[in-house]
Amino acid sequence: MATIKFTKMHGAGNDYIYIDGFINPIPKDISQFAIKYSHRHKGIAADGVVLILPSNKADACMKMYNADGSEGLMCGNAIRCVAKYMYQYHKAENKMTIETASGIKTVNITTNNNIVEYVTVNMGQPNFTPQCIPLITHHKEFINQNITLNNNQNIPFTALSMGNPHAVTFTTQDINTIDIEYIGKQIENHKMFTQRTNVEFANIISTTHINMRVWERGSGETLACGTGACAVVAAAIKNNLIAKDVEIKVTLKGGTLYITQNSNNNTITLKGDATEVYHGTLTY
Repeated sequence: MATIKFTKMHGAGNDYIYIDGFINPIPKDISQFAIKYSHRHKGIAADGVVLILPSNKADACMKMYNADGSEGLMCGNAIRCVAKYMYQYHKAENKMTIETASGIKTVNITTNNNIVEYVTVNMGQPNFTPQCIPLITHHKEFINQNITLNNNQNIPFTALSMGNPHAVTFTTQDINTIDIEYIGKQIENHKMFTQRTNVEFANIISTTHINMRVWERGSGETLACGTGACAVVAAAIKNNLIAKDVEIKVTLKGGTLYITQNSNNNTITLKGDATEVYHGTLTY
């Protein structure tokens, strides 16, 4: 038996179990730990587990594990929570760097009377090169191309990487009526995506507002996905549906995120909340 302290946090409803590796031993089999304690009914209930670790390259290192135990490369909502945690409990500066499996990200914290209002992350550039997603296709870029489901339905998707793989579809159908589990599972595990993919369904409300739902690789439908929201905005710009240099409000089931793609260097910034829910001690 072992005891470990944890913090439950979420960004726009995308919730994780955060373990502070600066002061806690890390469970040896972290994948099985994530599977067991992420369970919505038999565990703590979360989209996965995030480790906050020391880094020799940045102010902290973030490692994340999905609810199915697989290791994730990047999470825009989780990294905001990591930044807030580092600011509150490790006296990090308002501007800090966080090492991830997708590289080092720069994060800025905005406060009001020492209370964190929101966190902004430089998410880097979207990458539409198939080999970098990774994706098997004869197209130089997979932009608005059909993928056929088991029921022979064709759905147009745009594929890209935001440090992790995404497949985005834009539809005029109310996204709340979409069978996200049926479509999401098939696209996530489609043979074209050699490392599986996250799947996003989006309605363009206006040139500054997008509604979306997300099916996350390894977790199923979640209330929000930071990299997914960035992917939707990048894909919308690629398909000439919205413009660069404009802050786009992205509404998800769990909350709202704000995304901007800069025309000078094509980098994307993600702004949103980071909410601490509670602290706990677990004997496992």
